[in-house]
Amino acid sequence: MKSRNQAASLNWLIIGIVVLILLLIVVLITCRHQRSIANNTNNKIDSSITGQLQIPVVKSTDEIVQHTGYTLSYNEEHEQANWVAYVLTADETNSANNPRTNKFLEDPLVTTKSASTIDYENSGYDRGHLAPAEDMAWSATSEKESFYYSNMSPQVPAFNRGVWKRLEELIRYWSTVYDSIYIVTGPVLKENLPTIGPDKVSVPEYYYKVILEYNSKGTKGIGFVLKNEASAATLKSFAVSIDSVEHLTGIDFFPKLPDDQENKIEANPAIDQWKWTRKNN
Repeated sequence: MKSRNQAASLNWLIIGIVVLILLLIVVLITCRHQRSIANNTNNKIDSSITGQLQIPVVKSTDEIVQHTGYTLSYNEEHEQANWVAYVLTADETNSANNPRTNKFLEDPLVTTKSASTIDYENSGYDRGHLAPAEDMAWSATSEKESFYYSNMSPQVPAFNRGVWKRLEELIRYWSTVYDSIYIVTGPVLKENLPTIGPDKVSVPEYYYKVILEYNSKGTKGIGFVLKNEASAATLKSFAVSIDSVEHLTGIDFFPKLPDDQENKIEANPAIDQWKWTRKNN
């Protein structure tokens, strides 16, 4: 009789342990599901604003000009753009097969007239693209418009053809990795910069780029600030938060983002979350 009671007690103990384990599994699954819901809520993409994200806000009355592939804010005092903004998609990068025109033109849409060829002649500076021609080569029209002087800025040749070009190539790669990215780029403009040409085109000391991924693959942002000089440094070494670029330039780059997302994305460059080579991060 005693043996039978012991067996019954053991059976109940085993049943109790099994029930406890099942309860623990249910609790873990529930917690993970709730965490997933919370994460999805925090990273939810607001599709109603995605078409407006590329228009920054700058505290000025400078003219906003819309071209086929990019938008810019023209600074008449410095005879170049405060910023050039555009979206670059994987499809655009992969279909970029229109040849370079290399035909620099005054921008017909800048009402105060843009800089011109005479400003750069014998200056010693390159006509440095802000929105690269390669980023605009998905369309013959957008590629042609990328050579408007409103999209140019005086750059040291070794800078334009070196580290600046390397950064442009990296960003094109990112457009294929992340499907689409928002790009804002420009010079850091301030008073008392040296100038070139009869129109007194300012020669910036620094340039910036800010990149935003805002799609179904993820949400993150990163900034870069580079001095207008030759450099063999890694591109990672120029990476900064978007907040710091906003502080440097006085430009609010992505004002249409929901405030909670904007604060989080712009404060953290998430350097380790970006792919820096085609092989690994």
